[in-house]
Amino acid sequence: MKVVFRTDASLSIGSGHLMRCLTLADALKTRGVDCTFVCREHPGHRNNLVRARGYAIRALPPPHGWSGASGPRHAAWLGVDGPEDVAQTIAAIGAERPDWLVVDHYALDAAWERGLRSHVRHIMAIDDLADRRHDADLLLDQNLGRREEDYAAFVPAGCRLLIGPRFALLRSGFARLREYSLARRRRPELRHLLIGMGGVDAGNASGAVLDALGQSSLPGDCRITIVLGGQAPWLERLREQVARCPWPCDIRTDVVDVAGLMAECDLAIGAAGTTSWERCCLGLPAIIVVLADNQHDSARALVANGSARSVGTADDIAANLPTILATLSQPDVMARMAESAAAVCDGLGASRVAAHMRPEAEHVRATCAVRPMVAGDTELVLRWRNHPNVR
Repeated sequence: MKVVFRTDASLSIGSGHLMRCLTLADALKTRGVDCTFVCREHPGHRNNLVRARGYAIRALPPPHGWSGASGPRHAAWLGVDGPEDVAQTIAAIGAERPDWLVVDHYALDAAWERGLRSHVRHIMAIDDLADRRHDADLLLDQNLGRREEDYAAFVPAGCRLLIGPRFALLRSGFARLREYSLARRRRPELRHLLIGMGGVDAGNASGAVLDALGQSSLPGDCRITIVLGGQAPWLERLREQVARCPWPCDIRTDVVDVAGLMAECDLAIGAAGTTSWERCCLGLPAIIVVLADNQHDSARALVANGSARSVGTADDIAANLPTILATLSQPDVMARMAESAAAVCDGLGASRVAAHMRPEAEHVRATCAVRPMVAGDTELVLRWRNHPNVR
C-alpha cells in the first residue's frame, strides 16, 4: 500500500498541517504502508523535518508570487496557481499510482483534486473549514463541534466522513502517557507553565504572553517553558525577553517528545489550533489564543466544553491574560478543566483513521477497536451510559 501526502508548511501557513500528516504517516508506517510527501519549498518550509522523520519527500519549486485571485479563500497560500500545482504534483507522483493521495491544504479544493483523480486510486481530504467543495473518497475534520451536516454540500454522495476529536491525529506518545498525565491532575498545582504558540509563531504571541505574565500573579516557584520551531522568526528577540523574566524560563526548539513535556506541565497557554487535541488527550488545562481565522470555532467549542479559557486574539493577550490567570488560582477550577479536556479526545484517532484507509474498509462506515479500560475512562463511560440514546 502506497500513500502520498500533499501538504505544505511555511511562515504564513505554519507547520500544523505538515505535523498532523506526519502523525498519520507514522500510524500507517506501523502497518507496513509506504508514505511519501510532496511539499513546496515555501519560505519557512519544514522539508528537512520530513526527511529526519524517515520519509521520502519530493520537493516542489519555490513559489513565484501567485496572488490567489481565483480559487479558494486561502488560494494565495499555494504560491502558484492551481493548474500549475496539479501538473507539478502529477510529475512528483510519477507513474506509481498510489493507493491514497492525502490532501491537507486550505488552498486546494475539488478542482485540484479532480486534476489528480486519474493518477491515484483514492483521495482523502483533511479539512477544518467546511468552506469549499472536495472531490474526495474520505474526509477528516477532527475539530470539536463539527458535524457531518457541515460537509453535506461540499463532498460527493459516497464520501465517508470522519468527524470530531475522536479522529484527531496525535502521535502515539499521547495515548501512552494519558493515564499518567490524568492522574497528576487530580490535585493540581500551578508549578510548571507551558507556552506553545505553534512552530512558527509568526506574530510573536509568545513574547506578548511573557509581557502579560509580568502583570500577573504566578506562584513564585513556578517555572515556564516555551516551545517553538527552530526557524521561528522571533526566536532571538524571545531569548532576550526570557533573560529578563522574573521566573525560571527556558525555550525549547523542535521538541521531539511533546507529549512527555505536556504531561509534566500544569497549565498551557497556547494557540487554539491542532495542539488543542494534544492538550485535551492529556487533560492539560489551557488558556487559548486565536491566532488564525480557522481557530475561532474550535476556541468557542473548547470554552463551551469547559476545557479551556480564551483570551481572544493575540491583540487581547495583554488585557485579558492576567485576569484569566487570576480565575484559575483555585485548584478545583483546573481540576474541572482537566476532566472536561480529557473527555474530548483519547489520543487514538490516528489509528482509527489509518483503519479507514485499509482496502477492506472502503465501504465500511465504522470500525471497532478494543483496549483495556483505564481509570481515566470512568467519566467518559458514565456520560455514555447516561446519554438518552443509550439509556
